[in-house]
Amino acid sequence: MIAFEAHNLTVSYDKQPVLWDIDFEIPEGKLVGIIGPNGSGKTTLIKAAMGILEADSGFVKIFEKSPDEIRERMGYVPQRQSVDWDFPATVMDITMMGRYRKGKLFGRLSKADREIAVDSLKRVGMYDFRDRQISELSGGQQQRVFIARSLAQQADIYLMDEPFVGIDAASEESILNILREMRSAGKTVIMVHHDLHTALEFFDWVVLLNTRLVAAGSKDEVLTEENLRTAYGGKLNVLSRIADLVKRQEYPLREEDSKE
Repeated sequence: MIAFEAHNLTVSYDKQPVLWDIDFEIPEGKLVGIIGPNGSGKTTLIKAAMGILEADSGFVKIFEKSPDEIRERMGYVPQRQSVDWDFPATVMDITMMGRYRKGKLFGRLSKADREIAVDSLKRVGMYDFRDRQISELSGGQQQRVFIARSLAQQADIYLMDEPFVGIDAASEESILNILREMRSAGKTVIMVHHDLHTALEFFDWVVLLNTRLVAAGSKDEVLTEENLRTAYGGKLNVLSRIADLVKRQEYPLREEDSKE
């Protein structure tokens, strides 16, 4: 089944197109990276799929339905910098939010709901922090709590906006292992990702953007020298290394000082 599809999708900010006539499909059960230079429309695509931004034209479908029709099967992890971390809530409070459903926002959650939240926290290694205020956590811990919240939704497709930004290497590896487990369970995970150096290692499916769609498909089909040059233009310091890795079919090692 096609898990995610965008057709003739155009989205603008202040009448300036950020995504222009995007058209692609993603099959179910993939770990997908949305990749492209700054300002290429990566976050805009996620927000349009969630209904946070309205499209100028075209549409997105999730499992062949509109996002509004299938909202309860969708999990969302926003960018960390978009969250008010001073909000007075505990780790358990945030995770339990994943159990609220449309039409039941003010209802009481059940014992079963709490058990699902507890299990989600255990899966991301944050159960021992359940009574801690979210403002007291490190960046990696905060991100794992938001992933626990999305796990508690028991969704079928997860949209994540740069979940690896601002976290340490140990948290990155922990989160990546969780995402791989989700994929193994048949879930579809689509995330905005900014680091080309780890794209070959992280994903099995890639959507490469630069306002327009450059390519979408398996990582080997998409991450070619020609496609990367189309997307990133003159950033030859990045492209020369990535192109060489693609040719040799080797996975890159993460470098502390590597930047997109």
